[in-house]
Amino acid sequence: MMQEPLAYRMRPQVLSEIVGQQHLVGEGKIIARMLTAKQLYSMILYGPPGVGKTSIASAIASSAEYAFRQLNAAINTKKDLHAVVDEAHFSGKVVLLLDEIHRLDKTKQDFLLSHLESGKIILIGATTENPYFAIQPAMRSRMQIFEVFPLTEEEIKQAIEAALSDQERGLGSYNVKLAENALQCLIQVANGDLRSALNGLEIATLSTSPNSQDEIVINLEAMKESIQRKAFAYDKDGDMHYDLISALQKSIRGSDVNAAFHYAARLMEGGDLSILMRRLLVIAYEDVGLANPNAVERTVLAVQTAEKLGLPEARIPLSNAIIDLSLSPKSNSAYLAIDKALLDVRKGKGGKIPAFLRDAHYQGAKELDRGLYYQYPHDYPNAWVDQAYLPETLQGTEYYKAKQTGKYEQALALRYQQLKKWKKD
Repeated sequence: MMQEPLAYRMRPQVLSEIVGQQHLVGEGKIIARMLTAKQLYSMILYGPPGVGKTSIASAIASSAEYAFRQLNAAINTKKDLHAVVDEAHFSGKVVLLLDEIHRLDKTKQDFLLSHLESGKIILIGATTENPYFAIQPAMRSRMQIFEVFPLTEEEIKQAIEAALSDQERGLGSYNVKLAENALQCLIQVANGDLRSALNGLEIATLSTSPNSQDEIVINLEAMKESIQRKAFAYDKDGDMHYDLISALQKSIRGSDVNAAFHYAARLMEGGDLSILMRRLLVIAYEDVGLANPNAVERTVLAVQTAEKLGLPEARIPLSNAIIDLSLSPKSNSAYLAIDKALLDVRKGKGGKIPAFLRDAHYQGAKELDRGLYYQYPHDYPNAWVDQAYLPETLQGTEYYKAKQTGKYEQALALRYQQLKKWKKD
């Protein structure tokens, strides 16, 4: 009979054994304080897989001497939830770890809500989705929300060493000799996921024959054969999707071309080419804009080319656009101008369109004073004549504030200032 996986056996039994997440479980931190005060509250643990959500829940239950039960919101039924509730009522308090809590349907949610207030069930919801987007307010309001993070390389190393030395639950009885480069390979491929690291370590140990000194020597090649490239943590419909788009745009806006390439690569690797292309177009017009119109045009062309090529070739024109936009001078003057105008309109500051600007291309327009007294700018020097175009209630309003970050907009700014001077004169 197969034994439980190493990651399961090494699961922390008390809070002090948890690797990482010290902002929650460290001495004097919130979850540790709950246990010290013997006052537990339901909570949502939000973060990537393999970083300790289940470990925290089981350690809380063990430390508080509560029964520990684990269900999945998508798979388990209301009947399963009912069984846990019955157990809590008859035998005392229960810590229920509910995986994928963001997939809890309304019927199950309504059932649980009525039992959370009593405190007999401590519900710990685990999710990789941002709970502020994915979990209904009624549930959120009854639970504290704690974010958990990928483990650092040092924390992963600490957990590996603990597993290698533990005689009862770990691999301490196997006399494993792990080469330094094999250890580094395991840590890097795990990418902050402890479960992935321990699984790889166990496969390497059990699949390597002892040498003449009864040592299991795991070299780099053996480790590479025992671990799989960790699947890229990305969900097109999840929180990571929006975080990557935001990080990409802010990196280009901040002229950090290397960071922009990193986030663009993650979008490509996640299969979100169309979103990447759309976002580059937005960035071109919103953040570079009039400071470098040629870069904007080149970005449009790069996106059109990428659409025709598809991946992997699409990465080439898009990489040109990323460099171009990142290192271009920046101007958001057009973006700010239209947003200011929209804000005025939404506030009801429309005002009447001056009669001379209104449509005069119909019979009877003159009788209504439509289009009368309009002065055609092309009939005047510099194709300009002083007349008021804004509604009377908005006269003097300026939406456009020219930036000085690119030669093209500098020229526009000069023209803008000249027009204002002519108007004053």
